[in-house]
Amino acid sequence: MPSPSTRQSWLPLIVLATGVSMVIVDATIVNVAVPAIIADLRLGATDVEWVNSIYSLMFAALLIPFGRAGDRYGRRRLFALGVAVFLLASVLAATSVSGPMLIAVRAVQGAGAAMAVPMTLAIINRVYVGRQRVIAFAVWGSIIGGMAAVGPLAGGWLVTEYGWRAAFWINLPIGALLLLGSLRVPESRDGHAAGGDLLGLVLAVLGTTGVVFALIEGQKYGWWEPRRVADVFGLRFEAVSPVPFALAVGVLALAALVVRERARERAGRPVLVNLTLFELPSFRYGSMAAVIVALGEFGMILVLPLFLQSALGYTAFRAGLVIAALALGTFLAGGMVPPLSKTLSPRAIVRIGLALEAAGAAGIGLSLSADMGPWRPVPWLFLYGAGIGFATAQLTGVLMADVPAHLSGGASALQSTVRQLGAALGVAILGGVLVAGLGSAVERGLADRPEQIRTGVARAVEESAGAAIPSLRDPAIHAVAVDAAAEATRRVTFITALALLAGVGVTLLLPRTPAAKAESPEPVAAGGPDTGGRDPDL
Repeated sequence: MPSPSTRQSWLPLIVLATGVSMVIVDATIVNVAVPAIIADLRLGATDVEWVNSIYSLMFAALLIPFGRAGDRYGRRRLFALGVAVFLLASVLAATSVSGPMLIAVRAVQGAGAAMAVPMTLAIINRVYVGRQRVIAFAVWGSIIGGMAAVGPLAGGWLVTEYGWRAAFWINLPIGALLLLGSLRVPESRDGHAAGGDLLGLVLAVLGTTGVVFALIEGQKYGWWEPRRVADVFGLRFEAVSPVPFALAVGVLALAALVVRERARERAGRPVLVNLTLFELPSFRYGSMAAVIVALGEFGMILVLPLFLQSALGYTAFRAGLVIAALALGTFLAGGMVPPLSKTLSPRAIVRIGLALEAAGAAGIGLSLSADMGPWRPVPWLFLYGAGIGFATAQLTGVLMADVPAHLSGGASALQSTVRQLGAALGVAILGGVLVAGLGSAVERGLADRPEQIRTGVARAVEESAGAAIPSLRDPAIHAVAVDAAAEATRRVTFITALALLAGVGVTLLLPRTPAAKAESPEPVAAGGPDTGGRDPDL
């Protein structure tokens, strides 16, 4: 491989970063396109819910098995296969003629994303060392943090100008270039990996799916008492919510997976999940911090667009422009990480990032009101994004710092799964706070109205998470609902700030590591266990 100082050595990073961008944007871009998809395909409420949920579920469920597959069969190979699957699904999604077809191909998209994303981090961990690794991780982390905020903006523009199908067609030229560029990405694998663990794979998929489904859908279907009739994979739940069953199955499956993998490890047999990774302090405490970062970021991206569009009446594109300040802060801070890392330790940069996020979240909460202008929260969003840029960019390096190269695929998948669980936890906790706050605030604001009107409006606003506010025709009731949305959203931002401050405390547990220094990449022996360069089988 070329020296890290040459321009050619950064080509793999460009390819991998572009791949992550495509997947992350597509995860959020569809949210903006939903109204247009409903109108065109005449989707029912259940179809709409699954268009979004199935992508996240498949992505989270398959990260661990595909991480192991990358270590065993080749990381570049699996990255290219994931991009190809993602592209095929994008074509089918863009040509969908019905709700069931779109849901099915979104599931395939999620599978392609689960192949590609963990391989990007695994390859970076294998290819770059020293100062080059700091830069590469900074780029990767900034993209993970920033592109989630770019999705709504890109989606708003594409759907407005070219229709919802353009949100999928746009992946074709990008994906084609990625497949060509992947030929310049070095191949690597764990030459000692042997055998499989089919039962472990089933337990991992079942466990992750159950837990993520429960966290994402708990508020919608009810944590115990059913809030609505649920149709889940053809099973109809009317008298009871499916959430407690999904959560119980998920937790039991994950517990069984841990017991099984420990037993196989002691017996010297191949494992699907290498739990010894959590014996590394950097990976263990870094994972805890990653959960908190994901919880705060995705919870914020969930509630702010809802408030801007439902309560203040912004278009999707205008709301995306406001949220873009977060992405701008993320990218700029990510660019500052490499020079800062010359003098500051990784955990110090992570700590600074989490502190900035906490301050930004609190500032956003203080700026929210029913009569605010569009630019009032922008400085705080920028500060919040800068915190994400510092924390996420360097946290990635901390997590992977002590991971052996031959385990990088599994470790990357495991940390991606942890982030997904954090994001789902953020949606569950902060979404629950938002919904509960909306209902109680509307009830208080309409205390002088008849009970039937008061409870009817409160329930409509609560169950729609505020989306029903624009349809309220009575000006006084509408004003009360907008004030309620501001109050509930403000509460979410303050809770986010407190969670992020707890994350600052977690960074105290991260191991002390020196500032990064330039190093040369380790030579990889031809035909050795971890094969660099082109895969001889391709």
